[in-house]
Amino acid sequence: MIVKPAPFEYLRPSTITETVSALVEADGDAKIIAGGQSLMPVLALRMARPGLLVDVNHIPGLSTITPLDGVVRVGALVRHAKLLEQGDRHPLLAEAARWIGHTAIRSRGTTGGSIAHADPAAELPVVATALEATIHIVGSQGKRTAYASEFFTGALETTLAVDEMITAIDMPQPDQWGFAELSRRHGDFGLVTVVVTEVSGCWRLAIGGIGSVPMRPTHAEELLNAGAPLSDVAAAAAAAVEPSSDIHASAEYRRAMTAEFTRRALSQCKRNQVA
Repeated sequence: MIVKPAPFEYLRPSTITETVSALVEADGDAKIIAGGQSLMPVLALRMARPGLLVDVNHIPGLSTITPLDGVVRVGALVRHAKLLEQGDRHPLLAEAARWIGHTAIRSRGTTGGSIAHADPAAELPVVATALEATIHIVGSQGKRTAYASEFFTGALETTLAVDEMITAIDMPQPDQWGFAELSRRHGDFGLVTVVVTEVSGCWRLAIGGIGSVPMRPTHAEELLNAGAPLSDVAAAAAAAVEPSSDIHASAEYRRAMTAEFTRRALSQCKRNQVA
């Protein structure tokens, strides 16, 4: 088995403009690298062979967490460890970060990298979907934004063009939230992850680890907003998923755990207390 990346060139730009220009010039043969926790294993296995790596770690202004009106803006270079530390600003993000990998991964992995990589079993895409986060993007055509519900299009697939980069993510402040994840060991990818949020009086559910993208079970959300019993909401969430069997779990097990962990997320729901 090959465990060394194919040869590549390396660029360390100091501005977003330089980064976008490099991506344009590479014409699809470049990858952005920040923490490298998702990209480097792919390169080592030669599942991707970009001719250029663009290291964005030295671009100023992308590693801040800024409370705004009703949202927390998280820079693309904010490390998972920093999300964990900022519990007083956005407790849901801190709880989600607690479940991401292990100390070494959290110290290097970035928020923008996790969102761009779009692993359906990762925690941050599920949180972003439950919050309907706004993703800020810059590319050759200028700036644009995308809601999480439209940004994730498939497993490891997004609407991000080859000449675009994520600069920040606006995470709304939920009035109430719950988070529950099933994994074989703490730090492993979630077999089932359920996030529930109440934002401006509207309840949302997002389920990760089941399909190719984090999903919103609309009927379960309707029941939740109508004040239905938690058991009915959990049953509706399980009925909405279409899991497949793999080496980690059977489809039946994942469906049963969707119901159970929806119930847990709802029963553990807590009011957001922001300092």
